[in-house]
Amino acid sequence: MLCRIAEAGSFTAAAAQLGYTQSAVSRQAIALERSVGATLFERQTDGVRLTERGLTLLRHARTILESVDAAERDLTGEAPRAELVRLGLVLSAGPVILPAALARLASTAPRVRVTTREGTTPGMTRALRTGSIDVAVLTSRPPHRPPDGESPRLHITAVQDTELLVAASAAGTFAGRTSVHVDELVDAPWIAGPSSSAEPLLGIWPGLPGRARIVHSARDWLTKLHLVAGGFGVTTIPEGLSPVVPPGVISLRVQGAPPEIRRVLVARLPGTATPAVTAVTRAITSAVQP
Repeated sequence: MLCRIAEAGSFTAAAAQLGYTQSAVSRQAIALERSVGATLFERQTDGVRLTERGLTLLRHARTILESVDAAERDLTGEAPRAELVRLGLVLSAGPVILPAALARLASTAPRVRVTTREGTTPGMTRALRTGSIDVAVLTSRPPHRPPDGESPRLHITAVQDTELLVAASAAGTFAGRTSVHVDELVDAPWIAGPSSSAEPLLGIWPGLPGRARIVHSARDWLTKLHLVAGGFGVTTIPEGLSPVVPPGVISLRVQGAPPEIRRVLVARLPGTATPAVTAVTRAITSAVQP
């Protein structure tokens, strides 16, 4: 429960992941604080953060969970045959970067086994801090500040700058075009990703949130792009995703506004990386910069 709260950033999100009610998680959090005699959670308007003592307990919690996993392997006779790396990545990295990186890793470090999970940059940053993943593919926007303000700073490797484009139907209003003026986007129907107070609104051209007419909400890239192909709206798309857009979708550069550049980053906790994490980082970098 402690690990889930730390990773999710709120009692409500942790409850959803655990299959509990929010009140049940809140009661367990209070009981845990009473049992250790310390405040573990800093309750804020936009969620929950662990205090310094909470982070100390979290490190022990991770060790306990890893020991339980090791005990299970010993009892079942399933000794680990490969070194595991838990990789988190933003949704836009999945269709292009992930398959290429795994293919390169299979040939360069076949004994490294990778498990993956998707989320937003804030969510994956929290997962790094709480130790539930080992390395993450994140994105940043100008002025490209660190993904969080925690100390010590995460170790960041910048691997690619990619321009943000608008995906539109090849048979719709913008058919036959390669660009669109930003003023034309104000009245366009938008397909956005769901968001919360702690997460960014994805899929809307920067500067338009609050004015944009959102007609559909979808987190999955394939769903959004097939809605675009069907003429049901437009959405933003990193240029790096252009090779995998489905038929019927065109990518448009935006005129009348500064280019929106998104930087692809590989992040991990500070300190010396394990050989397996280094191998995964190199595979991701090679996939983006062949």
